[in-house]
Amino acid sequence: MFGFLQRVGKSLMFPIATLPAAALLLRFGQEDMLNIPFLAAAGAGILDNLALIFAIGIAMGLAHDGNGGAALSGAVAYLVLTSAIETINDTINMGVFGGIISGIVAGLLYNKFYDVKFPDWLGFFGGRRFVPIVTAATMTILAAALGYLWPYVQQVIDGAGEWVLNAGMLGVGTYGFLNRLLIPTGLHHVINAVVWFDFGSFTDASGEVVKGEINRFLKGDPTAGPFLSGFFPIMMFGLPAACLAMYATAKKANKAVVGGMLVSIAFTAFLTGITEPIEFSFMFLSPLLYFVHALLTGAAMMIAYAFDVRHGFGFSAGAIDYVLNFGIAENPLILLVIGLFMGVVYFVVFYFLILKFDLKTPGREDDVEGEGVSVGNEPVDVKAYYTIGALGGTENIVAVDYCTTRLRLKVKDADKVSEKELKKYGALGLMKINKTAVQVIIGTNVEFLGDAMKQRLQNGNPAPDGDVVLDVPNEEVVLRELSEKEFAMPMDGEIIPLSEVPDEVFAQGMMGQGFGIIPTGDTVYSPFDGKVVSVFPTKHAIGLETDTGIEVLIHVGLDTVKLKGEGFDLLVEQGQLLQSGDPLLKLDLAYLEANSTSMITPVIFTNLEKEQLQVLKKGKQRHGETSIVKIEQ
Repeated sequence: MFGFLQRVGKSLMFPIATLPAAALLLRFGQEDMLNIPFLAAAGAGILDNLALIFAIGIAMGLAHDGNGGAALSGAVAYLVLTSAIETINDTINMGVFGGIISGIVAGLLYNKFYDVKFPDWLGFFGGRRFVPIVTAATMTILAAALGYLWPYVQQVIDGAGEWVLNAGMLGVGTYGFLNRLLIPTGLHHVINAVVWFDFGSFTDASGEVVKGEINRFLKGDPTAGPFLSGFFPIMMFGLPAACLAMYATAKKANKAVVGGMLVSIAFTAFLTGITEPIEFSFMFLSPLLYFVHALLTGAAMMIAYAFDVRHGFGFSAGAIDYVLNFGIAENPLILLVIGLFMGVVYFVVFYFLILKFDLKTPGREDDVEGEGVSVGNEPVDVKAYYTIGALGGTENIVAVDYCTTRLRLKVKDADKVSEKELKKYGALGLMKINKTAVQVIIGTNVEFLGDAMKQRLQNGNPAPDGDVVLDVPNEEVVLRELSEKEFAMPMDGEIIPLSEVPDEVFAQGMMGQGFGIIPTGDTVYSPFDGKVVSVFPTKHAIGLETDTGIEVLIHVGLDTVKLKGEGFDLLVEQGQLLQSGDPLLKLDLAYLEANSTSMITPVIFTNLEKEQLQVLKKGKQRHGETSIVKIEQ
């Protein structure tokens, strides 16, 4: 669940980057500033539609390929949800929470249906075109449920708000806590509306009756302000200090990337009091920190109340409103002292918790789902540096992807790719598909190299620190022979020569010597005593190693990577020790045969050099039978 929340939080980084500019436009366009309505409208155009923007951003971020089709589906999901709910109960306003739900649903549905196929007469609606359709249907059902359930959630909030308004210092602190805690759901607007525009009553000098904390403060009510004052220390000092803590604890390789973002959103919070860009930057990545932030907001509200500070705002609790309303406030300088104190508290608490619990704030996220590893001097990182150079450099590489054994790359000019250099640094072969697409055969460790390359490309592929060079061993690797009794048939099926496997990379031996199997059984077994050295996330291929160091790849079917694990039941894990005959995979043959290019299964010996593989049998064989192959010097 935390991993999923990290993905949601990280998907918000792109839309969050638009918010500081919008906040500044909105604030400077107000009547008490430059009084330029179109500036205010320009900023409000983004902030007022934050839920829709989040729906689009989350859907695109959750999509496995970041495709724009997912973004469109996120927008469709939000529009269907909000419009349908209105017909049931026009008082419901789910706020940003509605956008978050819509983005999650759309992103998950995109990953499920982006490659769905229909009969020819419905072919136009297949693939990515089907995703908005199924999203609209799903959100219609969800809207029907939430239209009747959500009012009960709002009733609970309304009841809590009534208690808060009449509970003195404890009520002020609880209000501050709930004000922050409820931001993800949008329900903070419910209690804000009561406190800011309905709470209390004051008759001004002209006899006008004014209600609400904000209006009463601005009209000169000497009792107004306790429910507003405590926000200034948080927005001007506390959250900017939290940004400093997140920067200080970010991974070294990521500091430059996250530093600019953190500075901009911290300055926006200090100046304008708009803090959502900061809060959404860690709300989902580290829920614990967000809960602590809500507690600290409540504490700041109570401290300001205890020191009898009464200050207020017409827009938000930033430096602009602090200065504009300074003259009508009571004890406003104390807020600066409280703010400095809260800034120290925020920095220390955030810094400690982030490191203590390894919280995944911006710049510290785990490298998941192929999103890269940190740049350094590890062998795979150095290999990535040289591989990028052999591909023509960063300027020639458009996109990097990988499957079980090969890098799949989009390049600007395939002629700039050097096969000689690639092989020098460990590649097994190169296939130029066309002028802009190449495949580099790496072997079963391709995942690690591909992730390292992605990270390096994001950072401009800097040279490794110091004088580190890739140590490419030239000495001959000597493996002991594998006798015919030490290797057993890994599954029921028919043995065919490797040259008959309908895939050029396997058939030409670019991955190594081996043979193919046309499977008839539904289980793959270990062919020898050894261990599992790699298990691919899509479960369609497993790398094994004998106790004597011979590596074998069992690749079930061709292009089965696109099935994303469907049809495979993995029975082992990486690093597990094996005995010959241990089950590795359970297969849904009917599903796999219907959805794969071919079920022919290559069995490849990936690290043989001078050794020769002899295939001793052909035709139908049962799993466990020996005298299938042998290896000789």
